[in-house]
Amino acid sequence: MTGIQATSSAMHDLVGAGSEVKRLATGFIFTEGPIWHPTEQILYFSDMPGDVRRCVTLDGTVREVLRPARKCNGMTLDANLDLLVCEHVSSSLVRERADGVHETLAYHWQGTYLNSPNDVCVRSDGTIYFTDPWYGRTAAFGCERSRDLGWQGVFRIPPGGGQAELDLVVAEDEFDMPNGLCFSPDEALLYVNDTARALIKVFDVLPDGRLENVRLFYEGIVSETEGGVPDGMKCDERGNVWVTAPGGVWVISPAAELLGKVGVPEVVGNLAWGGPDWRTLFLMGSTSIYTLRTSVGPRREPYMR
Repeated sequence: MTGIQATSSAMHDLVGAGSEVKRLATGFIFTEGPIWHPTEQILYFSDMPGDVRRCVTLDGTVREVLRPARKCNGMTLDANLDLLVCEHVSSSLVRERADGVHETLAYHWQGTYLNSPNDVCVRSDGTIYFTDPWYGRTAAFGCERSRDLGWQGVFRIPPGGGQAELDLVVAEDEFDMPNGLCFSPDEALLYVNDTARALIKVFDVLPDGRLENVRLFYEGIVSETEGGVPDGMKCDERGNVWVTAPGGVWVISPAAELLGKVGVPEVVGNLAWGGPDWRTLFLMGSTSIYTLRTSVGPRREPYMR
């Protein structure tokens, strides 16, 4: 199924009538890590198996940015428009500053190398959160090697901090493979999905950035007939969660009601809003990038302001 499948009338308020999934660019191996740059007006993205970072404009023009790219995965921008990058090959979270300085923010936990930072988001005060499954220790999506840590966590770096201030914010056994993560619009909640368990959990975010009161938000993100898993995830400005899933992307309300699905011709690994009005949703199909015009925009992140 390609296009919009509404299971609630609320879905029609998010994607207007006649809006279609359109292919913007193709010819890649596995696209990931989309992030729209608000001043450059381009979408940066990674092609992990190809070990290259590229960018694409709204007219479909593709340009190579970095090769090799350490098989980078999730990317975002901070309030200074510096790029935060999850590197699979180096098992690191790094900051690439606009002045060309490359900073390693995190690469180990208590003396043991991280698995492979996967996705990253930033709170308004500058606190950084990232997930650390071990997908980057496989041959296709990283560098094949044994695991050192033995479990898969979610970490936090306080504003202005780095490796010395790295903090584990969930129990070691909370997730099997934590992957996508995103804040609610008011940043009172942090959603984290678990690819292996096909579910999403939600935490209350305390003023100091710690997480508490974990509970199940949504489960059963599976299908016997369609490919796709919980991977990339974003929250819109109304608090709905958009998560990659079988068939494309599923849209779930703050009350955990499935509002509808966005069908995409290929397995979708991640998504991000962009464009001059923040109403173009970029869908990272395996070999292609697709777009969908929406009536709703993203949760306003620091770099969008």
